[in-house]
Amino acid sequence: MDFDIIIVGSGPGGYVAAIRASQLGKKVAVVERENLGGICLNWGCIPTKALLKSAQVFNYISHSEDYGIKVEKVSADFGAMIGRSRNVADGMSKGVQFLMKKNKITVIDGEGKLLRGKKVEVTDADGNKKEYSAESIIIATGARARSLPGIQIDGEKIIGYREAMTLTKQPKRMVVIGAGAIGTEFAFFYNSIGTEVTIVEYMEQGLVPREDADVSKELGKVFKKQGINVMGNTSVEKVDTKGKTIKVTTKNRKKGDEEVIECDVVLSAAGVSANTEGIGLEALGVKTDKGLIQVDEYYQTNVPGIYAIGDVVPGPALAHVASAEGIICVEKIAGHSPEPMDYNNIPGCTYCVPEVASVGYTEQAAKDAGYKVKVGKFPFSASGKAKAGGVPEGFVKVIFDEKYGEFLGAHMIGNNVTEMIAEVVAARKLETTGHEIIKTVHPHPTMSEAVMEAAAAAYDEVIHL
Repeated sequence: MDFDIIIVGSGPGGYVAAIRASQLGKKVAVVERENLGGICLNWGCIPTKALLKSAQVFNYISHSEDYGIKVEKVSADFGAMIGRSRNVADGMSKGVQFLMKKNKITVIDGEGKLLRGKKVEVTDADGNKKEYSAESIIIATGARARSLPGIQIDGEKIIGYREAMTLTKQPKRMVVIGAGAIGTEFAFFYNSIGTEVTIVEYMEQGLVPREDADVSKELGKVFKKQGINVMGNTSVEKVDTKGKTIKVTTKNRKKGDEEVIECDVVLSAAGVSANTEGIGLEALGVKTDKGLIQVDEYYQTNVPGIYAIGDVVPGPALAHVASAEGIICVEKIAGHSPEPMDYNNIPGCTYCVPEVASVGYTEQAAKDAGYKVKVGKFPFSASGKAKAGGVPEGFVKVIFDEKYGEFLGAHMIGNNVTEMIAEVVAARKLETTGHEIIKTVHPHPTMSEAVMEAAAAAYDEVIHL
């Protein structure tokens, strides 16, 4: 065999798995058809956060008088914002290149396809093919923006997330289809710099439909105040791109009313599709279901020696999930005894302003699961740190099991809550109870003390409400 492990794809699942395998003494190769770091580093997590930071800074400057500072003639340089985002992404990709060299991992440029006999055929940019073999092969090919039926992404008038962060001209009007993390983040960014934005979401809850209902409602209030038009429980019937402007026909699923919205560009943000086509799965007999590769708790497929991690397997399509899966997978291959992933303790984060973060059960899901719950909520309007920072929007909501005090879930919306959620993830991992959170001294003044206050509210012990 040429290698111990070959990993097809170098996103946050693939490159992390490669480094961990190298640390465990394995001879590793990574096959990548585009840029090291995959979608996350090049077209997802990192460059979008750079754009959102630019929008946030622009907002701060635009409202500087709220902080006692006068600034004149403020304007957003759209091209410069896009350029900064690309520079950040390029720097991160180069960082992964360094990590590959540091850990003595072979990088093979080209398109990978699995062959029988534990082999991978790699086709380079010139069409040349070469085969490589390994004892174990890990599929980490990630996902791409999903096109809705009849609304195909053309890269110009109907765009996906990649085009949304590389547009050469700022659109005056934009319709965003889908109100999940991708849709809300881009809606916030473009609205902040002056684009008229309408979000159309099929689910009844509206914004961030997978989050707790209270969080969705709060974000809706803030987005309305920011001037973003949100249409929940609404379907997109058709998109007409023939004229000078794009006409989007929507239909309210409850009332049946139709409305035509004119815009300059449509962003399709209705989820992702796994990249499982054309990589040899059928020839090897690897089982899939609805386009996702079926694996066991250590990510082995039904074919011995073939594994899969990240967005190509069932579970949350999140970078940190892919990384954790990659580490578990290679540790198992190396003969260790890793603990299987607890998918009920995976944090989810949305980086619009205000930010959204959550982990565990929503209040309704906990009740549906048969728990009797204690719920506590602490608004940032009662937080000294939030008020001093000029960011009083949002709250922390916590859910405990009434009988044993088990920390069932937490749901946050506000400034920097994507940093705060890790406390709850660790607490749940350690089986911390509600009373233990209350008795854990939090620093003051901080945003994070809202977690303690919310826990106290659940047990009628809250001080600052």
